[in-house]
Amino acid sequence: MPESITRVESTGFYAGQNRWVAIAVKVIVVSLVLWASLANNAGDMLMAIQFGTISYFRGWYVYASATFMFMSLLLALIPATGRIHLGANGSAPEFSRFAWFSMMFGAGIGVGMLTYSTAEPLAHFANNPDVIMGTTTALDRDNLGAAYKWTLLHYGLTPWGCYAIAGMSLAYFAYRRDMPLTIRSPFTAVLGPETGRRVGAVVDAAAILATIIGIGVTIGYGVNQLTFGLHQITNWSWLVSNGTPSLTALSLAVIFLTLAAMLSALSGIGRGIRWLSNLNMALSWLLLLIFVFFGATAFAGDMFVSGLTEYVRWLPTMSVTIWNGGEAGTPQALSDWQAAWNIFYWAWWIAFTPFVGLFLARVSQGRTIREYVVGAILLPSLMCFAWFCIIGGTALDLELRGIANGEIIGADLSAQLFATVNSLFSASWVLPVSILCVVLLITYLVTSADSAVLVINTIVTGGATDGIRARHIVLWSVLLGLVIITLLFAGGMDALRSVMIIGALPFSAVMLFMLCALIYAIRQDSRSATE
Repeated sequence: MPESITRVESTGFYAGQNRWVAIAVKVIVVSLVLWASLANNAGDMLMAIQFGTISYFRGWYVYASATFMFMSLLLALIPATGRIHLGANGSAPEFSRFAWFSMMFGAGIGVGMLTYSTAEPLAHFANNPDVIMGTTTALDRDNLGAAYKWTLLHYGLTPWGCYAIAGMSLAYFAYRRDMPLTIRSPFTAVLGPETGRRVGAVVDAAAILATIIGIGVTIGYGVNQLTFGLHQITNWSWLVSNGTPSLTALSLAVIFLTLAAMLSALSGIGRGIRWLSNLNMALSWLLLLIFVFFGATAFAGDMFVSGLTEYVRWLPTMSVTIWNGGEAGTPQALSDWQAAWNIFYWAWWIAFTPFVGLFLARVSQGRTIREYVVGAILLPSLMCFAWFCIIGGTALDLELRGIANGEIIGADLSAQLFATVNSLFSASWVLPVSILCVVLLITYLVTSADSAVLVINTIVTGGATDGIRARHIVLWSVLLGLVIITLLFAGGMDALRSVMIIGALPFSAVMLFMLCALIYAIRQDSRSATE
């Protein structure tokens, strides 16, 4: 079946792969690396392109993300579609529920939770649309509910809905239509083999590029936080200079993570990736329990209830609101805030979708659509809510009670978790908790990176889930690390963010087609079953 969808080489270096897709992506990646390395103003140029992209496509990002969320939930709620098995009727899932959820959660969120668990509630406590419009007060208790509703928007049903709809479409065509597990399958099913093959090459290339960019931003933020954590543990001055991680430290961290991800990917999904996913889930629960026992548990509980209530109440409005700016003062401030937060997040999640969606499909064979949505949207959202309320709530409580004395809110975004640890624990506890955070951070980063490498190889092999050659895992791992290091040197995290927002745009259109193809296939199969 794979040969009817994508042509792969039978011999040579690219044996088992679509040579033209692989070469095209590598040429684009190498060209980006060379341009970013040689151009003196590469960072400024990327920022200018990002500004134009947001200006013209702000509404597209907002409405597309809302659509993916709504349709994912709707397909699960409708009895006829919710009961559909992503596989043969009655087929048993490959993984246990714990392993299944651990792998999906680890691939889907990872470092974002560690970086933003404190940073995001604190940032929105200081400024958010409600503050800008004057309905709440910055750094005041009346702003807590608003701070959490915006935090939960970025880590709740909407982003996980983006992942879920892509994974659901891929799983349906792979396990119900017996097609290869690859991004081009929905296109082939609707457009036919010949047109699907031509369009599929472009789609596969876009998916790989989006994956490289999305994971690049994740690792970029992750190595920043990792450097701050290592600095807290070792106090080595070369790691952090003037409150900023050194490029040497960041580069070494990227190299280390690339090698670790490469080794994990070489071991396969059933060994290294599953083991690391189970480990980081266990460590996540351990860190969460530590904060439950030692942190502001009562305050966190209040934030969970009030924040979740505000989130559910305002979700429809927040999901479709667009601020275009144009006027000085409040309109422009709202527009700038949305560009920095909402649009950035929707682009980040969409850029992550090719590899996370494909990975979700890979591990979800045998689940019903309703079970899949519970595991891919509802449970991860609740897990994120709990994490942000317990960890972030503790940071907020420390600041509100004057214990932190502004040290948490004044720290770099990537250092705020470790600043919270410093303020919360006694000296004897700071070191072991910091080590736990660093180890957890590494496992999340490696899990995300190795999953991305395997997914890239799955795409270029036309949907093959086994037999991926080791040399290609090594090559794609090296290219991924090279892109991250080059862009960090060219313009830091701003450069990585810009490339991601730009690169996510074409794949959002791919996701919309995948949604339409899924609905079309379900209706078509339903009619065939009743005839």
